[in-house]
Amino acid sequence: MILVGNGVLIALDAVGTFIPDGAVVCEGDVVLEVGSTSVLRGKYPGAQFVDARGGLIMPGMTNVHTHCYSTFARGMALKDASPKNFTQILERLWWRLDQALDLEGVYYSALIHFMDCIKNGTTSVLDHHASPSAITGSLRTIRRAAEEVGVRTNLCYEVSDRDGLAKAEEGIAENESYIRECQAALNPMCTATFGLHASFTVGEETLKKSALVSQSLGVGVHLHVAEDLADVVHCVDNYRMSVVERLQSHALLGPQTMAAHCVHISAEERQLLAATGTNAAHNPESNMGNAVGALPLDAMLAAGVLVGMGTDAYTADMFEGIKVANLLHKFHRRNPGAAWGEVPQLAFTNNQKIMSRYFARQVGALTPGAFADIITIDYAPPTPLHAGNYYGHLLFGVSGGLVSTTIVGGKIRMQQRVLIGLDEKALAAEARRLAATLWDRF
Repeated sequence: MILVGNGVLIALDAVGTFIPDGAVVCEGDVVLEVGSTSVLRGKYPGAQFVDARGGLIMPGMTNVHTHCYSTFARGMALKDASPKNFTQILERLWWRLDQALDLEGVYYSALIHFMDCIKNGTTSVLDHHASPSAITGSLRTIRRAAEEVGVRTNLCYEVSDRDGLAKAEEGIAENESYIRECQAALNPMCTATFGLHASFTVGEETLKKSALVSQSLGVGVHLHVAEDLADVVHCVDNYRMSVVERLQSHALLGPQTMAAHCVHISAEERQLLAATGTNAAHNPESNMGNAVGALPLDAMLAAGVLVGMGTDAYTADMFEGIKVANLLHKFHRRNPGAAWGEVPQLAFTNNQKIMSRYFARQVGALTPGAFADIITIDYAPPTPLHAGNYYGHLLFGVSGGLVSTTIVGGKIRMQQRVLIGLDEKALAAEARRLAATLWDRF
């Protein structure tokens, strides 16, 4: 039993629980109770005490779309001219990087990414993986890294025809095998879904096969949807329908499906996503960096689409993602009042709902029965902090670098910024060695 106390508790629950001298008790992998520090310490005298030292106590952050395979791109120079559009970014960077990965590279990419997650207070992720030269066993390799670091994961392999039909078949098999393994294991730390890259790299036969497998297993799909206009144009030219309509024609929409990006979808597509309960992931930094546009956030939410917050692996710091999303939509809509309420809805309320569809218990709230994913943040507010303004403090005063303790599933994974049971410097050194060899193959 662990008791985290002596801090300002922001539960992010349905009733807005905010306790100035708050504490949370967890037993096993679930939250047992929240309350004042003095009351809970008296009630549970034998609990291991984690001192928040007057800072913040919050649920772990969640990320509904990321790519741990992208780790080795950090600092890497491209061998061709700088990309001028989204397709060139894929061809000159990401599709070369993922081709160069072997299973050892997959493991260390995941390990470093998950270490970054824990250090930034991100405890649960939906990861979308690609390694065409090392498909079979790749998801188990990522899971091994996640287990060693302590991140809760939902994994998939992105099926695509871009490397040939044989690779697509291998990707389908990797998804099927891993999904079956997770369903049999019932491990609350790792679940699985079926991955697809995007409509414009998945032909009809591959999409039909993928739909049959995912439906037979009772899972949805995780894919990129209308991230760039190239995806939209390809779908209309080849299939005479929109990307979302194409997915619906194969019965691939629904509450277990994650549609990442959705930058260029129509009003009709938004209605279709809402009607089917399909999840969407907003990735503001990625959309800005790739210059593909901005998700129509106000229209998506008005249509009733469940939109959550991801990072597309631009960062493991969800607090950074929140800041960027807030600025992006103010700038994009030329409205300084935009996004004030929408962004916390995505990052907190909606991410909770989405994650709880992929895992057996509630994720992202400090409420009895929820997963015991808890972070403490070394933050001394310079202005009054209360239940009505804490989001302003999270937006303007907090970053992942201030996270001091991270607990996932009731296990302490980082304390005082030190990862438990991991030699960070040694692992980073090995990652650098592998990255250098990958850059040579790139």
